Amino acid sequence: MAVKITDANYEEIAATDKLILIDFWAQWCGPCRMLSPTIDDLANEYEGKAVIGKVDVDDNPDIAEKFSIRNIPTILFVKNGEVVDKTVGAVPKNEIIDKIEANL
Repeated sequence: MAVKITDANYEEIAATDKLILIDFWAQWCGPCRMLSPTIDDLANEYEGKAVIGKVDVDDNPDIAEKFSIRNIPTILFVKNGEVVDKTVGAVPKNEIIDKIEANL
């Protein structure tokens, strides 16, 4: 299961030296809901290797603003506090895996 990232816990989660995948989504977003099971699968597959988390943009506007999120779903790949890659839209699982592997 993906980690729930919030405005309150982001700094604590960001303190890791592991790759962080952040899925920005909202309940009302159809493509976001389609992507959700994939994100949860990846959280299980990469447990201990990367932090896979989800941010509900409606409940956590500060993080969305920090990363200038304008479209959802958006997936950011963050390492050592820097965005190293990004996808926008509902992308296939293998594309997300390729980006995780490239940045581990």
